[in-house]
Amino acid sequence: METRIVDRSEWRAGEWDNEPENRVDFVHAGFACFILRGPLGAWCGYVGVPSTHSLYENTDVDDKVDVHGGVTYTEKCAGAICHVPEPGMPDDVWWIGFDTAHYMDVTPHDYHKFGLGYEAKGTYKNIKYVTDEVKSLAEQLEKL
Repeated sequence: METRIVDRSEWRAGEWDNEPENRVDFVHAGFACFILRGPLGAWCGYVGVPSTHSLYENTDVDDKVDVHGGVTYTEKCAGAICHVPEPGMPDDVWWIGFDTAHYMDVTPHDYHKFGLGYEAKGTYKNIKYVTDEVKSLAEQLEKL
């Protein structure tokens, strides 16, 4: 599994200063899950469905689940979008993911670039928000 390092050295102070650096892995509703910082500092969320799941290797899943900004990623393990499975969990999974760098989403990078007042244009989707979205996505996938 490749590690993604996001350069935070030029970011202005913000809520993200009290969050983990780049990645948090967990299991929810029987699925491998993780959140990962994207290049702009926004969190992305992923749920891995096993080969026995109806959406395994399916790229047309956006109309089947409800997640922030819609599904923006469907793929097998590749680079940083991969995992080390927990004991008893499958290694072969299809990742279904989303990001929080859409219209009305504040990213640490853009907050740095555009400065104070930028937050008035939207909100930063923090680690709690994205973790809750990943859990919701996993629960929706469990029901399919």
